[in-house]
Amino acid sequence: MNDDQIEEQGPKVKSRRRGIYLLPNLFTTGALFCGFYSILASQSGKFEAAAIAIVVAMVLDGLDGRIARLTNTSTQFGIQYDSLSDMVSFGIAPAVLLFHWGLPLVGKIGWTASFIFAACAALRLARFNSLAAVADKRFFTGLASPAAAGTLAAIVWVWHDVELSKPMAFVMAGIVVMLGLLMVSNIRYNSLKVVDFKGRVPYTSLLLVILGFAAFAAYPAHILLCIGIVYGSSGPISWFKHYMESKK
Repeated sequence: MNDDQIEEQGPKVKSRRRGIYLLPNLFTTGALFCGFYSILASQSGKFEAAAIAIVVAMVLDGLDGRIARLTNTSTQFGIQYDSLSDMVSFGIAPAVLLFHWGLPLVGKIGWTASFIFAACAALRLARFNSLAAVADKRFFTGLASPAAAGTLAAIVWVWHDVELSKPMAFVMAGIVVMLGLLMVSNIRYNSLKVVDFKGRVPYTSLLLVILGFAAFAAYPAHILLCIGIVYGSSGPISWFKHYMESKK
């Protein structure tokens, strides 16, 4: 019996082709590109474009996870790829944007504040990945990195053509550090991932959505900044409320 006959008689093993799901990873790649473009725009002094790119990355980042869940195409590769994309778009890009926009006025404090934000974003993403299997899906532990980055992008988008004074640059450095620390805090924030968009809602809800879209179309930067402030402050306010109730 020759080798060919032995091979024919042996068990046939079908090789399983490994691959990735294209659709959700396309959105992740788009978010990564926006973060990369934002860095280049910041270095060129195009601060409005850099801020808008971060906002677009936020939209794409929200879509990739939702599409992966709806199409049942969530994989470990996609999760890790999304985290790396988030680090660029919501960690490095906003830190570079804020540094080039106003923080050089305060010297070493400026780049230190930018680095603290980027480092906190990395820590936030690492903690999120390590606790994803056991975390309560209704809440985020710490401010989500897209929300922190979006708030900074909205600030620059609103005042991109304003030349900051040195006192205001110190204030901005404080805001950057504060948002970074909120990302790594244990303060809980409500997660929008559990919102049921397929359920029935009152008729007036649609009217509110229409009015919201109209307001955002007219004043996108200002509306985004208001949303960032409200959501960012909701965690500390809720924590303080529970703390005071526990003291009674």
